[in-house]
Amino acid sequence: MKKNINIGIIGCGRISGWHCRSISSNPNINLVAVCDLDIEKANTYAKEYNAKAYASYREMLESNPEINLVSIITPSGMHYEHAAEIIKDFKKNIVVEKPTFMKPSQVIDAYELAKKNNLQIFPVFQNRYNLAVQRVKKAIDNKELGEIRIISVRVRWCRPQKYYDMSDWRGTYSHDGGALTNQGIHHLDLLRYLGGEIESVNSSMSTLGVEIPVEDTVVGIFKYKDGSIGNLEVTTAARPDDFEASISIVGSKGLAKLGGVAVNMLETFTPSPEECNNFSDDFSTLPDRGKVYGTGHIEFYNDIEKYFNNNIPFPVNESDCLSSIKLLHAFYCSSEKENWVKIKDSLESKRLGEKNEEISNLYRIKK
Repeated sequence: MKKNINIGIIGCGRISGWHCRSISSNPNINLVAVCDLDIEKANTYAKEYNAKAYASYREMLESNPEINLVSIITPSGMHYEHAAEIIKDFKKNIVVEKPTFMKPSQVIDAYELAKKNNLQIFPVFQNRYNLAVQRVKKAIDNKELGEIRIISVRVRWCRPQKYYDMSDWRGTYSHDGGALTNQGIHHLDLLRYLGGEIESVNSSMSTLGVEIPVEDTVVGIFKYKDGSIGNLEVTTAARPDDFEASISIVGSKGLAKLGGVAVNMLETFTPSPEECNNFSDDFSTLPDRGKVYGTGHIEFYNDIEKYFNNNIPFPVNESDCLSSIKLLHAFYCSSEKENWVKIKDSLESKRLGEKNEEISNLYRIKK
C-alpha cells in the first residue's frame, strides 16, 4: 500500500514555485500547505495549487498533523534553525534547499538530530538529475573517458545590485554567502559527484560587479585524491544575463563537456558524439528562473516517494552532503588564509555562516 506523502512548504520565494510544480507532478505526493511571513506570497501559491496558506509554520504544522514532510525554502542562514525546530518539536522529515546548511558542523548536528528522532533529511542537488550529467557520470564509471586528468568548472551568471537589494539576507555571510555558496554550490557538488573526492584547494575571491560584503567572483585550483587536477571560475558579475554553467572533463581516452545555462547540455562527448542530442535538456522554454533551476526537482521528489514507498535509498546521504559543504568551506578558508588548504583538516570559514541575530529576527516567528 502506497504511503501518502503530505508536504508543507516553508518559504514562498521564487524557487518555491518550482517545488510546487514538481510536487504536483507526482500523484503519490500531496501539497497540503504553504507558509510565508508575507501571507500574500503564500496565498498566491495556495490558490494555484489548491493548498492552505499560513503566515506561521508552527500554526501550519499544528493545524495539519498529516504533514509528514516539510520543505524548507527559507533564507540559507535560517535552514539549520528551522530544520532543528521542525525535527525536535514537530517530528517531521525535511527537504532542505541548497546550500543545505551554511556550515559543516550544522550538517553534522542536523543529521544527528534526525537520526535520534528516526527522521530523514533530503538535501536538494537537482543538477545531478540532468541527462547530460547522468550520461557523463556513467561514462566516468565505465571508464569510457579513461583516467580523469583535468576537470574544469565555469559559471558565468548575472546578479545585479537590484538582486541583492531585494532582501536583507542576500549578499551576507551570515544568511547567503556569495556566488560560490548561492549559485556555485551545485557545481561544487558536481565536482565531487563526477570526479571523486578532492584533497586540497587554493582559491581567490573578489567582489567586482556589485556592492556587497561577499564575493561575486571566485577562481580556484584543486587537486583530487587520485592525482587529477582541476580549476574553477564562478562569477555573478557577468552582464547583462546568465551565459553558461559548464563542466569539462579531460580523460586519457576522450573529453566531455557539459554546457548550457545550467550544465544541461552535452556539448562535447568524444566517446560517442552522436549521443549529445539525446542526452541534453532544453531548459530555454522554461519560465522565468526555471532556465537555471532546470527540471531536476521533479526527479528529486520522485526519489523521495521511492524512498518512502519502495524502500529505495535516497541518492544523497549524510556523508555526501557533508563532503560538499566541507568542500565549499575549503574554498572560503583558502581565500582567507591566502594559501592551499586540505579538505581533511575539516576547516570552517570564519565568515561563512557567522551569526547575525538582527537578520535572523526578521525571519523568525515569535513563540
